[in-house]
Amino acid sequence: MSGVPFLDPDRLFPAEPHVRGLARELYEGVKDLPIVSPHGHTDPSWFAQDTAFADPASLFLTPDHYVLRMLHSAGISYDQLGVLRKDGTPVAEGREAWRLFCSHWHLFEGTPSKLWIEHSLEMFFGISEPLSAETADSIYDVIDAGLKTPALRPMAVLDRAGVEVIATTEFALDTLEHHRVLKEKGLIGRIRTTYRPDDVTDPELPGFAANLARFGEMTGEDTSRWDGMIRAHGVRRAFFREYGATATDHGVPSARTVDLVAHEKQALLDKALSGAIGTEEAGQFRAQMLTEMAALSAQDGMVMQLHAGVRRSTDPALLAEYGPNLGADIPCRTDFVDGLAPLLARFGNAEKFRLILFTLDESTYARELAPLAGYWPSVMIGPPWWFHDSPNGIRRYLDAVHETAGFHNLAGFNDDTRALLSIPARHDVWRREVCRFLAHLASEHRISHSHAREIAAYMCHGAARKAYNLK
Repeated sequence: MSGVPFLDPDRLFPAEPHVRGLARELYEGVKDLPIVSPHGHTDPSWFAQDTAFADPASLFLTPDHYVLRMLHSAGISYDQLGVLRKDGTPVAEGREAWRLFCSHWHLFEGTPSKLWIEHSLEMFFGISEPLSAETADSIYDVIDAGLKTPALRPMAVLDRAGVEVIATTEFALDTLEHHRVLKEKGLIGRIRTTYRPDDVTDPELPGFAANLARFGEMTGEDTSRWDGMIRAHGVRRAFFREYGATATDHGVPSARTVDLVAHEKQALLDKALSGAIGTEEAGQFRAQMLTEMAALSAQDGMVMQLHAGVRRSTDPALLAEYGPNLGADIPCRTDFVDGLAPLLARFGNAEKFRLILFTLDESTYARELAPLAGYWPSVMIGPPWWFHDSPNGIRRYLDAVHETAGFHNLAGFNDDTRALLSIPARHDVWRREVCRFLAHLASEHRISHSHAREIAAYMCHGAARKAYNLK
């Protein structure tokens, strides 16, 4: 399917001709670099089974919370969008949901979703005409036909996109059955897991006591005792490393940490297991667990990722009827300096410890994150996350952090996505924005052209490999 290309080769570059020329030159040096995707949420079964995707809606629509939340804001129900209900009640079929999506494509003007989706449509399907009610069926048919070919199987997509390394994210109780298959196929290394222990570190999660009991069964440790629970984490972390894990990930409401004495920790665990833990005590439990995870990382060298500054699942009806991660998460304030003080007092200078900080609270970039990363040898700043992995979000981020933290205390880019075909699109936006930013610095003679080229290559490839210890 052809038409007038909607991907301008100079998209996102500066309007001023001289600076735009510099950005183009820098971009030519990085646009074809291999993609390192060290943190994300793609489904490992895609790569283990390498079977065709079901239909266009299940590829572009239902897994993408950016798209779902925008359509919901226009009063469109998740049933109409084909999102599966917990109770199995029928929802819209793929083509019906796709038509609705295309007829509301105007909602996405100026959003990063439009950039990502149009990039994916052109790159993988040769589609270069806009989505609309009139083109919905014809575009659906082109995508559907493409998905039935070997060229659009998950592993072929990784090859086409030039993905060198991709990490999935699994919870502590996950059996890693799909990674076992990947290991048998010799794919561990290119495809890796990440240890995310939230299911056994957050006492406010439903079924927490049962989760800890199962955690003990899986590891042979007494998880009713604090020391046994921490040893169980050590066992599971080692298991995850067998499947390529170099990092852990922690999704928390805030960056709060504490460093309690043994009897205080056990008292918190006793209350959590009895179901009698209050809100403040649950916060203390999570805060202590971050300190404990830092202690383990200082021992085993796994990179610790901290994603803070978000209130998750703020729509209780959506959570109850459909589940989490569907768009109802909202940014909130975070205090990194006071919050991380107990953790950094113990491990900030530890030789094997590395902490990558992510936030949705942009006010902390210049005030807290850049100074922290610009001092502590263990701290790096993760790329703009979630609502802010957009062109303007990347610009604000680079402007806020580079003068205090430099470029080598930044962790490069990760796409943090569930939408497989958007991976090259997201990395392309990052690469264009990095080149745009460096072109401005070079045009003002703040850095040389040769250093701009070196930094561009580092920020678009080497930084992520370094930050995540990817050998």
